Amino acid sequence: MEQTQKVFYLETHSQNPYYNLAFEEFVLTHRLEGEYLLLWQNDNTIVVGQNQNTEAEINRAFVEEHHINVVRRSTGGGAVYHDLGNLNYSFITDAGELQELAMQRFTAPVVEALKGLGLNAEASGRNDILVEGRKVSGTAQRVSHGRILHHGTLLFDSDPSAVAGALNVDPTKFQSKASKSVRSRIGNIREFLPKDMDLPAFWEYLKRFFAGSGIVNDSLSAEELAAVEKLKTEKYDTWEWNYGRSPKYNVHNKQRYEAGGVEFQAEVAGGVIQEIAFYGDFLSVCALTPLTDALKGCPFRREDVAAVLEQADLRSMFGGITKEELLDLMFRIDT
Repeated sequence: MEQTQKVFYLETHSQNPYYNLAFEEFVLTHRLEGEYLLLWQNDNTIVVGQNQNTEAEINRAFVEEHHINVVRRSTGGGAVYHDLGNLNYSFITDAGELQELAMQRFTAPVVEALKGLGLNAEASGRNDILVEGRKVSGTAQRVSHGRILHHGTLLFDSDPSAVAGALNVDPTKFQSKASKSVRSRIGNIREFLPKDMDLPAFWEYLKRFFAGSGIVNDSLSAEELAAVEKLKTEKYDTWEWNYGRSPKYNVHNKQRYEAGGVEFQAEVAGGVIQEIAFYGDFLSVCALTPLTDALKGCPFRREDVAAVLEQADLRSMFGGITKEELLDLMFRIDT
Protein backbone atom coordinates (compact mmCIF):
# COMPACT_ATOMS: atom_id res chain seq x y z
CA MET A 1 0.00 0.00 0.00
CA GLU A 2 1.35 3.42 -0.92
CA GLN A 3 1.33 5.64 2.16
CA THR A 4 1.21 8.82 0.08
CA GLN A 5 -2.26 7.89 -1.22
CA LYS A 6 -5.57 8.23 0.56
CA VAL A 7 -6.39 4.98 2.39
CA PHE A 8 -9.90 4.23 3.61
CA TYR A 9 -9.82 2.46 6.97
CA LEU A 10 -12.67 0.14 7.98
CA GLU A 11 -13.40 -1.96 11.05
CA THR A 12 -16.03 -4.70 11.23
CA HIS A 13 -16.84 -4.07 14.92
CA SER A 14 -17.30 -7.82 15.26
CA GLN A 15 -15.36 -10.87 16.39
CA ASN A 16 -17.72 -13.21 14.53
CA PRO A 17 -15.76 -14.93 11.74
CA TYR A 18 -18.81 -15.52 9.52
CA TYR A 19 -19.70 -11.84 9.66
CA ASN A 20 -16.11 -10.66 9.25
CA LEU A 21 -15.51 -12.68 6.09
CA ALA A 22 -18.82 -11.48 4.64
CA PHE A 23 -17.82 -7.89 5.46
CA GLU A 24 -14.46 -8.31 3.77
CA GLU A 25 -15.96 -9.91 0.65
CA PHE A 26 -18.58 -7.17 0.38
CA VAL A 27 -15.92 -4.46 0.45
CA LEU A 28 -13.93 -6.29 -2.22
CA THR A 29 -16.89 -6.71 -4.56
CA HIS A 30 -18.76 -3.44 -3.94
CA ARG A 31 -16.22 -0.76 -3.01
CA LEU A 32 -14.59 -0.73 -6.43
CA GLU A 33 -12.49 2.43 -6.19
CA GLY A 34 -9.77 3.49 -3.81
CA GLU A 35 -7.48 1.70 -1.38
CA TYR A 36 -8.87 0.03 1.73
CA LEU A 37 -7.32 -1.23 4.94
CA LEU A 38 -9.26 -3.47 7.34
CA LEU A 39 -8.02 -4.63 10.73
CA TRP A 40 -10.17 -7.23 12.44
CA GLN A 41 -10.26 -10.20 14.79
CA ASN A 42 -11.99 -13.58 14.90
CA ASP A 43 -12.62 -15.21 18.25
CA ASN A 44 -11.90 -18.95 18.63
CA THR A 45 -12.04 -19.91 14.96
CA ILE A 46 -10.51 -22.22 12.41
CA VAL A 47 -10.43 -20.64 8.95
CA VAL A 48 -9.82 -23.11 6.12
CA GLY A 49 -8.66 -22.26 2.61
CA GLN A 50 -11.15 -22.23 -0.24
CA ASN A 51 -9.81 -25.44 -1.78
CA GLN A 52 -9.31 -27.47 1.36
CA ASN A 53 -11.15 -30.45 2.75
CA THR A 54 -12.53 -29.01 5.98
CA GLU A 55 -12.88 -32.33 7.79
CA ALA A 56 -9.27 -33.23 6.99
CA GLU A 57 -8.00 -29.97 8.50
CA ILE A 58 -9.72 -29.90 11.87
CA ASN A 59 -9.49 -31.93 15.04
CA ARG A 60 -13.21 -32.63 15.29
CA ALA A 61 -13.25 -33.66 18.96
CA PHE A 62 -11.16 -30.66 20.04
CA VAL A 63 -13.29 -28.31 17.93
CA GLU A 64 -16.53 -29.55 19.48
CA GLU A 65 -15.17 -29.62 23.03
CA HIS A 66 -13.89 -26.05 22.80
CA HIS A 67 -16.82 -24.70 20.75
CA ILE A 68 -14.54 -23.51 17.96
CA ASN A 69 -16.07 -21.80 14.93
CA VAL A 70 -15.17 -23.33 11.57
CA VAL A 71 -15.44 -21.20 8.42
CA ARG A 72 -14.14 -21.36 4.86
CA ARG A 73 -12.60 -18.24 3.36
CA SER A 74 -12.63 -17.29 -0.33
CA THR A 75 -8.84 -17.31 -0.71
CA GLY A 76 -6.41 -20.19 -1.06
CA GLY A 77 -3.72 -21.43 1.30
CA GLY A 78 -3.93 -23.53 4.42
CA ALA A 79 -6.01 -23.73 7.56
CA VAL A 80 -5.26 -21.31 10.40
CA TYR A 81 -6.51 -20.87 13.96
CA HIS A 82 -7.63 -17.43 15.14
CA ASP A 83 -8.13 -16.25 18.69
CA LEU A 84 -8.15 -12.79 20.23
CA GLY A 85 -4.36 -12.87 20.44
CA ASN A 86 -4.33 -12.80 16.64
CA LEU A 87 -4.90 -9.71 14.49
CA ASN A 88 -5.98 -9.94 10.85
CA TYR A 89 -5.35 -7.35 8.18
CA SER A 90 -6.88 -6.92 4.72
CA PHE A 91 -5.60 -4.74 1.88
CA ILE A 92 -8.08 -4.12 -0.95
CA THR A 93 -7.01 -2.10 -3.99
CA ASP A 94 -6.70 -2.21 -7.78
CA ALA A 95 -4.91 -5.31 -9.03
CA GLY A 96 -2.92 -3.25 -11.52
CA GLU A 97 -0.30 -4.63 -13.87
CA LEU A 98 1.70 -6.42 -11.17
CA GLN A 99 -0.92 -8.99 -10.36
CA GLU A 100 1.58 -11.85 -10.38
CA LEU A 101 3.85 -9.95 -7.97
CA ALA A 102 1.07 -8.99 -5.60
CA MET A 103 2.20 -11.28 -2.78
CA GLN A 104 5.55 -9.51 -2.48
CA ARG A 105 3.84 -6.17 -3.06
CA PHE A 106 1.78 -6.60 0.09
CA THR A 107 4.02 -8.67 2.34
CA ALA A 108 6.82 -6.09 2.09
CA PRO A 109 5.03 -3.42 4.15
CA VAL A 110 4.09 -6.01 6.79
CA VAL A 111 7.71 -7.06 7.10
CA GLU A 112 8.73 -3.39 7.33
CA ALA A 113 6.10 -2.76 10.00
CA LEU A 114 7.51 -5.57 12.13
CA LYS A 115 11.06 -4.38 11.55
CA GLY A 116 9.92 -0.97 12.74
CA LEU A 117 9.20 -2.57 16.12
CA GLY A 118 12.72 -3.99 16.28
CA LEU A 119 11.89 -7.50 15.04
CA ASN A 120 14.09 -9.53 12.71
CA ALA A 121 11.27 -10.17 10.22
CA GLU A 122 11.47 -11.63 6.72
CA ALA A 123 9.17 -12.98 4.01
CA SER A 124 9.54 -16.70 3.42
CA GLY A 125 8.25 -19.14 0.83
CA ARG A 126 5.02 -18.38 -0.95
CA ASN A 127 3.11 -16.59 1.75
CA ASP A 128 4.72 -16.68 5.20
CA ILE A 129 6.38 -14.04 7.32
CA LEU A 130 8.96 -15.25 9.83
CA VAL A 131 10.63 -13.75 12.87
CA GLU A 132 13.83 -15.55 13.88
CA GLY A 133 12.71 -18.57 11.90
CA ARG A 134 9.25 -18.77 13.47
CA LYS A 135 6.07 -18.20 11.48
CA VAL A 136 4.13 -15.18 12.74
CA SER A 137 2.01 -14.51 9.66
CA GLY A 138 0.41 -16.37 6.79
CA THR A 139 -1.13 -14.57 3.83
CA ALA A 140 -3.51 -15.25 0.93
CA GLN A 141 -5.20 -13.29 -1.83
CA ARG A 142 -7.82 -13.26 -4.56
CA VAL A 143 -8.65 -11.05 -7.53
CA SER A 144 -12.19 -9.97 -8.40
CA HIS A 145 -13.17 -7.60 -11.22
CA GLY A 146 -9.75 -5.96 -11.36
CA ARG A 147 -9.58 -5.55 -7.58
CA ILE A 148 -7.27 -7.52 -5.33
CA LEU A 149 -7.80 -8.66 -1.75
CA HIS A 150 -4.64 -9.52 0.14
CA HIS A 151 -5.14 -10.57 3.73
CA GLY A 152 -3.10 -12.16 6.45
CA THR A 153 -2.86 -13.20 10.05
CA LEU A 154 -0.54 -11.68 12.62
CA LEU A 155 0.07 -13.94 15.60
CA PHE A 156 0.62 -11.41 18.34
CA ASP A 157 -0.18 -13.24 21.57
CA SER A 158 -2.12 -16.37 20.57
CA ASP A 159 -2.54 -19.52 22.64
CA PRO A 160 -0.14 -22.04 21.07
CA SER A 161 -1.89 -25.03 22.66
CA ALA A 162 -5.17 -24.02 21.02
CA VAL A 163 -3.45 -23.51 17.68
CA ALA A 164 -1.93 -26.98 17.85
CA GLY A 165 -4.98 -28.73 19.26
CA ALA A 166 -7.50 -27.26 16.86
CA LEU A 167 -5.57 -28.22 13.74
CA ASN A 168 -3.91 -31.43 14.87
CA VAL A 169 -5.28 -34.25 12.72
CA ASP A 170 -3.97 -37.75 12.17
CA PRO A 171 -3.17 -37.76 8.43
CA THR A 172 -3.82 -41.52 8.15
CA LYS A 173 -7.52 -40.89 8.71
CA PHE A 174 -8.01 -39.26 5.36
CA GLN A 175 -6.93 -40.05 1.86
CA SER A 176 -7.86 -36.89 0.04
CA LYS A 177 -6.90 -35.08 -3.14
CA ALA A 178 -7.19 -31.77 -1.32
CA SER A 179 -4.05 -30.04 -0.12
CA LYS A 180 -3.46 -30.47 3.59
CA SER A 181 -2.04 -27.61 5.60
CA VAL A 182 1.67 -27.75 6.31
CA ARG A 183 2.22 -27.17 9.99
CA SER A 184 5.05 -24.73 10.59
CA ARG A 185 6.79 -23.78 13.81
CA ILE A 186 4.85 -20.74 14.93
CA GLY A 187 5.76 -17.86 17.19
CA ASN A 188 4.06 -14.89 18.77
CA ILE A 189 5.17 -11.39 17.81
CA ARG A 190 4.92 -10.20 21.39
CA GLU A 191 7.62 -12.59 22.62
CA PHE A 192 10.12 -11.08 20.17
CA LEU A 193 9.44 -7.41 20.96
CA PRO A 194 12.42 -5.58 22.50
CA LYS A 195 9.90 -3.33 24.26
CA ASP A 196 6.57 -4.85 25.31
CA MET A 197 3.25 -3.56 24.02
CA ASP A 198 -0.31 -4.88 24.25
CA LEU A 199 -2.51 -5.81 21.31
CA PRO A 200 -4.51 -2.54 21.22
CA ALA A 201 -1.24 -0.62 20.91
CA PHE A 202 -0.06 -3.02 18.20
CA TRP A 203 -3.37 -2.53 16.38
CA GLU A 204 -3.00 1.26 16.46
CA TYR A 205 0.63 1.03 15.33
CA LEU A 206 -0.30 -1.08 12.30
CA LYS A 207 -3.17 1.19 11.39
CA ARG A 208 -0.86 4.21 11.28
CA PHE A 209 1.98 2.36 9.60
CA PHE A 210 -0.09 0.83 6.78
CA ALA A 211 -2.28 3.84 6.08
CA GLY A 212 0.23 6.60 6.84
CA SER A 213 -0.87 10.22 6.88
CA GLY A 214 -3.49 9.56 4.22
CA ILE A 215 -5.83 7.61 6.48
CA VAL A 216 -9.57 8.23 6.15
CA ASN A 217 -11.73 6.60 8.82
CA ASP A 218 -14.67 5.14 6.92
CA SER A 219 -17.76 3.03 7.59
CA LEU A 220 -20.39 1.12 5.65
CA SER A 221 -23.86 2.56 5.24
CA ALA A 222 -26.92 0.92 6.79
CA GLU A 223 -27.82 -0.53 3.39
CA GLU A 224 -24.33 -1.93 2.93
CA LEU A 225 -24.35 -3.45 6.41
CA ALA A 226 -27.67 -5.12 5.61
CA ALA A 227 -26.07 -6.60 2.49
CA VAL A 228 -23.18 -7.90 4.63
CA GLU A 229 -25.66 -9.61 6.95
CA LYS A 230 -27.41 -11.15 3.95
CA LEU A 231 -24.11 -12.49 2.58
CA LYS A 232 -23.24 -13.88 6.00
CA THR A 233 -26.56 -15.68 6.30
CA GLU A 234 -26.70 -17.02 2.76
CA LYS A 235 -23.04 -18.01 2.40
CA TYR A 236 -20.70 -17.95 5.36
CA ASP A 237 -23.18 -19.29 7.92
CA THR A 238 -24.01 -22.33 5.81
CA TRP A 239 -22.79 -25.88 6.13
CA GLU A 240 -22.80 -26.11 2.34
CA TRP A 241 -20.09 -23.42 2.09
CA ASN A 242 -18.00 -24.43 5.09
CA TYR A 243 -18.15 -28.21 4.68
CA GLY A 244 -20.12 -29.10 1.58
CA ARG A 245 -17.53 -27.74 -0.83
CA SER A 246 -14.97 -30.21 0.46
CA PRO A 247 -13.54 -32.40 -2.30
CA LYS A 248 -13.90 -36.16 -2.43
CA TYR A 249 -12.23 -38.00 0.43
CA ASN A 250 -12.38 -41.29 2.29
CA VAL A 251 -12.76 -41.69 6.02
CA HIS A 252 -11.95 -44.87 7.90
CA ASN A 253 -12.35 -45.61 11.63
CA LYS A 254 -12.55 -48.73 13.75
CA GLN A 255 -13.31 -49.48 17.37
CA ARG A 256 -13.80 -52.50 19.60
CA TYR A 257 -16.79 -52.60 21.94
CA GLU A 258 -18.09 -55.24 24.34
CA ALA A 259 -20.59 -56.19 21.65
CA GLY A 260 -17.79 -56.65 19.09
CA GLY A 261 -15.51 -54.73 16.78
CA VAL A 262 -16.80 -52.30 14.16
CA GLU A 263 -14.92 -50.91 11.20
CA PHE A 264 -16.44 -47.97 9.33
CA GLN A 265 -15.54 -46.73 5.86
CA ALA A 266 -17.14 -44.04 3.76
CA GLU A 267 -16.48 -42.06 0.62
CA VAL A 268 -17.64 -38.47 0.89
CA ALA A 269 -17.90 -35.95 -1.95
CA GLY A 270 -19.34 -32.46 -1.71
CA GLY A 271 -19.92 -33.18 1.97
CA VAL A 272 -22.37 -35.99 1.09
CA ILE A 273 -21.93 -39.73 1.70
CA GLN A 274 -21.46 -41.51 -1.64
CA GLU A 275 -20.51 -44.98 -0.42
CA ILE A 276 -20.58 -46.41 3.09
CA ALA A 277 -19.93 -49.74 4.76
CA PHE A 278 -19.67 -51.27 8.23
CA TYR A 279 -17.59 -54.36 8.92
CA GLY A 280 -16.88 -56.32 12.07
CA ASP A 281 -17.62 -59.28 14.30
CA PHE A 282 -20.57 -57.66 16.07
CA LEU A 283 -23.62 -59.89 16.47
CA SER A 284 -26.04 -58.73 13.81
CA VAL A 285 -29.35 -60.49 13.36
CA CYS A 286 -30.39 -58.66 10.19
CA ALA A 287 -28.83 -57.13 7.10
CA LEU A 288 -27.25 -53.67 7.28
CA THR A 289 -28.35 -52.82 3.74
CA PRO A 290 -31.41 -50.73 4.74
CA LEU A 291 -29.17 -48.55 6.91
CA THR A 292 -26.33 -48.12 4.41
CA ASP A 293 -28.83 -47.37 1.64
CA ALA A 294 -30.46 -44.72 3.84
CA LEU A 295 -27.09 -43.13 4.62
CA LYS A 296 -26.07 -42.81 0.96
CA GLY A 297 -26.86 -39.25 -0.10
CA CYS A 298 -26.94 -38.06 3.52
CA PRO A 299 -24.76 -35.05 4.41
CA PHE A 300 -21.75 -36.23 6.41
CA ARG A 301 -22.47 -34.23 9.52
CA ARG A 302 -23.37 -35.62 12.88
CA GLU A 303 -26.92 -34.34 13.19
CA ASP A 304 -27.99 -35.65 9.77
CA VAL A 305 -26.43 -39.06 10.30
CA ALA A 306 -27.98 -39.19 13.78
CA ALA A 307 -31.44 -38.64 12.29
CA VAL A 308 -30.94 -41.62 9.95
CA LEU A 309 -29.62 -43.84 12.76
CA GLU A 310 -32.61 -42.89 14.90
CA GLN A 311 -34.91 -44.57 12.37
CA ALA A 312 -32.88 -47.80 12.19
CA ASP A 313 -33.16 -50.95 14.30
CA LEU A 314 -29.63 -50.68 15.59
CA ARG A 315 -29.99 -53.42 18.20
CA SER A 316 -30.80 -55.96 15.51
CA MET A 317 -28.07 -54.62 13.23
CA PHE A 318 -25.22 -54.08 15.71
CA GLY A 319 -26.10 -56.03 18.84
CA GLY A 320 -25.45 -53.86 21.88
CA ILE A 321 -23.67 -51.02 20.07
CA THR A 322 -25.61 -47.78 20.58
CA LYS A 323 -26.38 -44.87 18.32
CA GLU A 324 -24.01 -42.57 20.23
CA GLU A 325 -21.20 -45.12 20.00
CA LEU A 326 -21.71 -45.40 16.25
CA LEU A 327 -21.75 -41.61 15.86
CA ASP A 328 -18.56 -41.29 17.90
CA LEU A 329 -16.96 -43.95 15.71
CA MET A 330 -17.97 -42.25 12.45
CA PHE A 331 -16.96 -38.75 13.50
CA ARG A 332 -13.97 -39.48 15.70
CA ILE A 333 -11.42 -37.99 13.34
CA ASP A 334 -8.71 -37.26 15.88
CA THR A 335 -7.70 -40.74 17.00
